[in-house]
Amino acid sequence: MSGFAGEVRRLRVAYLLTQDSGGPVDVTVRLAQALLASGEVDVRVFGPVPRRGAEALDGHHELVEVGDKADVRAGWRARAALRAWRPDVVHAQDRRAGLVSAGLRWRHKVVQTYHGVPDDVGEAWFRGVPRAARPSAYTRTVLAADAVVARAVHRTVVPARAMGRFLSTRLRVPGARLVHIDNCVEPAHVQLPVGPVRRLVFVGLLVERKGLATLLAALALPGVMPADATLTVIGDGPERVRSEELARALGGRVEFLGFRTDVPDLLRHHDALVLPSTMEQQPLVVAEAMAAGKPVVATDTGGVADMLGCGSPGGGLSGWGDVGPLAAPGDVDQLAARLRALFADPDPARTGRLLAERARELFAPDVCARRHLALYRELMGWEPAA
Repeated sequence: MSGFAGEVRRLRVAYLLTQDSGGPVDVTVRLAQALLASGEVDVRVFGPVPRRGAEALDGHHELVEVGDKADVRAGWRARAALRAWRPDVVHAQDRRAGLVSAGLRWRHKVVQTYHGVPDDVGEAWFRGVPRAARPSAYTRTVLAADAVVARAVHRTVVPARAMGRFLSTRLRVPGARLVHIDNCVEPAHVQLPVGPVRRLVFVGLLVERKGLATLLAALALPGVMPADATLTVIGDGPERVRSEELARALGGRVEFLGFRTDVPDLLRHHDALVLPSTMEQQPLVVAEAMAAGKPVVATDTGGVADMLGCGSPGGGLSGWGDVGPLAAPGDVDQLAARLRALFADPDPARTGRLLAERARELFAPDVCARRHLALYRELMGWEPAA
């Protein structure tokens, strides 16, 4: 194998997915595509057909269905398919895939990416705040299983350093088994805002933790949303009906598009992204907005501050003085203050340009691929030739 002393074949990496859409799927498709383009790795993705980007896996995808983590036969079939391909590394890209792949650790090097905690994990408990509200007993059981899997596999990749701290301190996963590698997003045509921000966009599943109700309440406060400003909501879910009712207070300036597969293109045609979630890890939509040169207002949750280059809630790559782009999760007044500053910024293109540069450094697929390849080589004991 070119690039390795004594090696005569290329590394074989199998990715396992158990879902057809969402952040883990999008990341897997981009990562597989970048590794294939490098010419150094044989890649095959096992799982359902991705709803977005399946064409990029043409000839490198094998249909495998694991619809329920309790379906023992489906898990057995998935492991049999993986073993038949004889990979060097098996990389699980979602929680259910991690449970399935852990059983392969005796024959293969097994990696998982830990993309996020269950929905009812609060930011305060996640960060270890004393006396913070604990998640449900069911979620604590899920997290206990996560800890077992993370100890069983050879490495767990965390896209956000905050998640690494959570796994290490809360779930007691040995630090040597954790590796931080940022997510990747498609390189975007940078389209900076022209003039003041007036076209806001929200992207996400319409569930309570995404904070759309908080955003609508903040925009409805007097003096926050200029008369010529609009908000586009991309996504669907159980909170849609309630959100549409709350949006009536904004007099027809909110448009709901539902689920879309062309999110990167839609981002380019807006001025700024708002993500008011109560819990995130490293949200792909923030990276996508940054790559497109869009300012971002968000809540200080998970790894968002690191993504935006914020040393504190008041810092970051923005031209808004001491205000900064981050608000406390669930705080309507703080979010309103950040939005006022965003709308008042006379030069949002400056912020967009800085964020686009940062996105190229952190989230480009080739950067992500190089870091994953280095991890796989380390696990296999394959050192680069001198």
